[in-house]
Amino acid sequence: MEEHSIGREPLQMASLKQAIDGEMSKIIIGQKEVLDQVLICLLCRGNILLEGVPGTAKTLMVRILARIIHGDFKRIQFTPDLMPSDITGNNVFDLKSNQFYFSRGPIFTDFLLADEINRAPAKTQAALLEAMEEKKVSIDGTSYPLSPFFTVFATQNPIEFEGTYPLPEAQLDRFFFKIKIDYPDPESESAILMKYHHGFRPDQVEKLVSPKIRMEDFEKAREALNRIVVEDSLIHYIRDLVRATRNHEEFLFGAGPRASISLLLAAKGKALLSGRTFVTPDDIQSMIYPVLRHRLVLGPEVELEGVSVEDLLGRILQTIEVPR
Repeated sequence: MEEHSIGREPLQMASLKQAIDGEMSKIIIGQKEVLDQVLICLLCRGNILLEGVPGTAKTLMVRILARIIHGDFKRIQFTPDLMPSDITGNNVFDLKSNQFYFSRGPIFTDFLLADEINRAPAKTQAALLEAMEEKKVSIDGTSYPLSPFFTVFATQNPIEFEGTYPLPEAQLDRFFFKIKIDYPDPESESAILMKYHHGFRPDQVEKLVSPKIRMEDFEKAREALNRIVVEDSLIHYIRDLVRATRNHEEFLFGAGPRASISLLLAAKGKALLSGRTFVTPDDIQSMIYPVLRHRLVLGPEVELEGVSVEDLLGRILQTIEVPR
């Protein structure tokens, strides 16, 4: 089995990406942009909100990615009766030893798929989001650290709202990206049908996909992010783009400093994934949508007119001068 190591130069990121794409393409057809955004988010140590209709391979993609990089994967189906302890774990009394011991919940993993996060009540959502922020779980005054690679992939269905508890804006801000997964194009859907016609089953993933990258090597790629060059003019460009959302009358409120930081890191991740040592304006422009789309709220009148957050972000990109 061939494994790929990542050196100090960002150009070697292309080797890592090629290894991931090669294994992922054995199962997932299409979704190239989605996968690139997921990899950028992982490089930036961010958590991801995946929005898409059922059946668009969200769970399968995360399972495969965990296997490729030797990561542990767990899935939680969020339901209205899910309790915080169902996620974090709790202290259990052992009759034999006459002592309590901590029974770890599914949150103790590398990749956690929080399926339909908006179906759980606010208290349970808050327990997960607190763990995302603190990278640890506190039970009865004792803290338990989470995996250094701990990443949450939370999914939500954009067309089903009955029986859901939408995430408040302050909690949505904890997610680095919101990635939209659309239906496959006709050619990709035909290829998916042919794959199943020839006997593919989702439970075959572990047999078809090989671990290719060690987690410590991916960690080295993350460290390379610090060596990506960003000109001062591009720092100011990021600042001006985010500040423009705060002065935009069609948004109820604009994005905060966390959004500015996320946009900077995402642009650096985009450059690294492209094998470059420096950020370009195109990197910033392409990352503004996954970084900001969940952090902005439209005014009710604007929503009635059918205008989307992406429409307004496109207008902002046209009004802010691009650095040379």
